[in-house]
Amino acid sequence: MSLPDQPALVFIGDIHRQWHHVARGLAALPEKPAAAVLLGDMECDHPLDQVAAPLLDAGIAVHWIWGNHDYDGGPRMWDNLTSRARNPRTGNGALNARVATIGGIRIAGLGGTFRRRVWEPPGPPRLRGRVELAADLGTLGAGWTAEQCEAMRQALAAMAIWPEDVAALAGLRADVLVTHEAPSSHPQGFAAIDAVARALGARLIIHGHHHVCYRARAADGLQAQGVGAGWALGLDGAVWWQGEPDRWFGKAAHGWHMI
Repeated sequence: MSLPDQPALVFIGDIHRQWHHVARGLAALPEKPAAAVLLGDMECDHPLDQVAAPLLDAGIAVHWIWGNHDYDGGPRMWDNLTSRARNPRTGNGALNARVATIGGIRIAGLGGTFRRRVWEPPGPPRLRGRVELAADLGTLGAGWTAEQCEAMRQALAAMAIWPEDVAALAGLRADVLVTHEAPSSHPQGFAAIDAVARALGARLIIHGHHHVCYRARAADGLQAQGVGAGWALGLDGAVWWQGEPDRWFGKAAHGWHMI
């Protein structure tokens, strides 16, 4: 894998409000990273600017995507993550459906997870844009109230992987793709994520969601790196600090080799 000189950049897996992993890890470092990318499932019970204080107060730039649990607390939790008015320091760090250059590395982001109502690979998408949701949910039937349909609309708009977000990356180039959902390197991952990375020209996918650290390579050289809950890993897979114990990974998926 050919990347520019690797900057002091860390990728932090699913924090789930357990910011003590971050604070403890930072305190033990002789030298702080310049930037951090949060891989979703922060579950912001307060604005991200507040809960990410261990990083921000150390002068570390914060970038992020969302995960499937970042809407668990409803619209307020979602706004605590995504509202720029609430987050003047981290609001510009959102990476979903865009490419940002961080320390000389072009990083593309894709938040959320696949949801059957929207898109469940390997099948084709049911819906392509969020604007289609209201009409689609209107077909649920009389057993669903207007309030229930609206709650589902908001949740799916927030936490699903949307084809329109993948389309927003079309024609862009990146060195690294960060996702919450796993590529096919993980036994529960999706080849659709691999396809996004390859279309971008990325040689590395870094993901969260499954709470496990690993590194794997496909036959064409594409690499995938999982990051455990609360762990911080570098571009090269080096551990900056540990978080929760890793979950069981199982065997490497077909077509991938552990490295």
